[in-house]
Amino acid sequence: MKHVAIVGGGPKRYIPDLTEYDKDKMIWIGADQGAEVLLEQGIPISLAVGDFDSVTENRLEEIRNFAKHTDVHPEEKDDTDLELAVKAALKEKPEKIYLFGVTGGRIDHTLANIHLLHQTERANVPAVIIDQQNQIELTTPGKHRVKKVDGYPYLSFIPISMTVKKLSLEGFYYPLNDMDLPLGSTLCMSNKLVKEYGTFSYDQGILLLIRSRDS
Repeated sequence: MKHVAIVGGGPKRYIPDLTEYDKDKMIWIGADQGAEVLLEQGIPISLAVGDFDSVTENRLEEIRNFAKHTDVHPEEKDDTDLELAVKAALKEKPEKIYLFGVTGGRIDHTLANIHLLHQTERANVPAVIIDQQNQIELTTPGKHRVKKVDGYPYLSFIPISMTVKKLSLEGFYYPLNDMDLPLGSTLCMSNKLVKEYGTFSYDQGILLLIRSRDS
């Protein structure tokens, strides 16, 4: 299975120990300061990409020497550093993409980064955003099976389309049956699985599935 992991330039305190995720020998891409994080954690970089305005010239030279490939872009460009990394990841035709260092700090960056999950979904590639407290996935209509994940007890379902039609939850502490959720609803916050597995299904719309834990 080919998996690609991207590390963005978000605040380092939000980024978990990445060596825990390297056991499958993933392809690692560092976006801007994310390449510095990979360098510091000693994880081989397949591609370092971005304008690197967040690292020093000396650090960029270290990244160049450490990474297999380095792609430096001008600061004035149409795509963010992370979007460049996502496009590069999709060219690898992976079975899954992991994103780290894309939350925290500026809220505009965080929201834009979450919405980049639409690009991976359109390419039919599952993707998950992971930080110290959260795992975020974008889902589409259909029936989905979810498993308990150690350390992330809460599951929330956040609509990011105007309406989510006929949402049902089974195996959850708060079950639902064919409930419509409008954009802005907080009905499905902080739920929990009561079994090892649960299912959720809906007919129309887009939902974020967010696993989280308290700090």
